[in-house]
Amino acid sequence: MSLLPTITALGFALLTALFFGLVLRNLRNALQLTNWTNQRQRKIQTWALLIIIGWAVLVAIASISGYTQRFDWFPINLGPILIIPLVGILILTFSKGTAEVLRHVPVQVLTHLQIFRVFVEILLWMLFIQEALPVQMTFEGRNFDILAGLTAPVMAIFFADNRKLMIAWNLISLGLLINIVAIAIVSMPSPLRIFHNEPANTIVAEFPFIFLPTFLVPLAYGLHFLSLRKLTAKL
Repeated sequence: MSLLPTITALGFALLTALFFGLVLRNLRNALQLTNWTNQRQRKIQTWALLIIIGWAVLVAIASISGYTQRFDWFPINLGPILIIPLVGILILTFSKGTAEVLRHVPVQVLTHLQIFRVFVEILLWMLFIQEALPVQMTFEGRNFDILAGLTAPVMAIFFADNRKLMIAWNLISLGLLINIVAIAIVSMPSPLRIFHNEPANTIVAEFPFIFLPTFLVPLAYGLHFLSLRKLTAKL
């Protein structure tokens, strides 16, 4: 019996845990550089951890119960869990407190973290070769998001001081992300379906693959939003 399905499933779970752990670590480091009291710093860290854990539990329940897999209810089955993190991250990005924290987060850090997208693309390709995901959602098809992950360390190491170039890279990489999200949506068995090749994109609604649209995609655009705010506001 092949271990590939187990490895792929664990990959999504571990990748999510690892990179959100890195986010929390960098948050702690930045908070320590502010002039905020230790009590306020601990409160922010605690709330961040609780929100991440709570969201993971909620998403897991929604997927394991089968709710997110009810594509006959589309977009009600997936809409809420896609919109909630987007709204939350937008509010966070433009909050006054975030601006203060961003002053102490080098743009290199925000850029380096985007390397996780390389591993996401490898996991998506592994799903494809298991015939669990349509080809257009991989780098063999119409998904070019791996380029953002591959160029992230290059941009962080060599071009972090070039503000205009960094803004352009973030916008282009955000465009790559929007492209694959759109492809994922029109590959689902819903009235919006454009790609009718099999299999349809349903596995992203299953556990633990649900962490892709609910954690990893928000992480990608969240890092872009924060980077663009830091770069445009010169924080």
